[in-house]
Amino acid sequence: MTAFNAANEFQKQDNLEIATFAGGCFWCTEAVFLKIEGVQSVSPGYIGGEVSNPTYQEVTTGRTGHAEAIEIVFDSNLISYGELLEVFFATHDPTTLNRQGADVGTQYRSEVFYHTDEQKQITEEFISFLNSENAFGKPIVTATSQASTFYVAEDYHKNYYNRNSDQSYCTYVITPKMDKLKAYFQDKLKK
Repeated sequence: MTAFNAANEFQKQDNLEIATFAGGCFWCTEAVFLKIEGVQSVSPGYIGGEVSNPTYQEVTTGRTGHAEAIEIVFDSNLISYGELLEVFFATHDPTTLNRQGADVGTQYRSEVFYHTDEQKQITEEFISFLNSENAFGKPIVTATSQASTFYVAEDYHKNYYNRNSDQSYCTYVITPKMDKLKAYFQDKLKK
């Protein structure tokens, strides 16, 4: 496995940007963002840890310090970073520390890894707004950190939900998130 930086994978275009989010299991967050208009690609992987080239088996122990995350390449002419944040916060629980549902451990934490000072500012202001509005009924625990090396997950994790939607985890955990996405963000979905 090698480190991945989406910025190196495409010819730099003014309208293409990167966003990196950890919101629990990366199968869930990947499935959500693959449906969003303006998203060019979504890569599941690992970020924020101490070990180089971690494997899924290592990350699931919670001892590497990595979060399961996704790296999104998006066209800012079609969707803004702020709109991606809106989808991110609406499709996971940002009020539970180191867990999403039955997935427990630091690898399932809620964290935004910013790539620019502007992303940092937008993220901090958005979290502050959500807290001031008491949007979730509890304080948001989502961390905000500068993006570090992102390691792409093993191939069998890519497009997991679309390839395994009949599996029980997908049916009970991911499908409800997809239903919520369709209900609340119909205008942001790919046609």
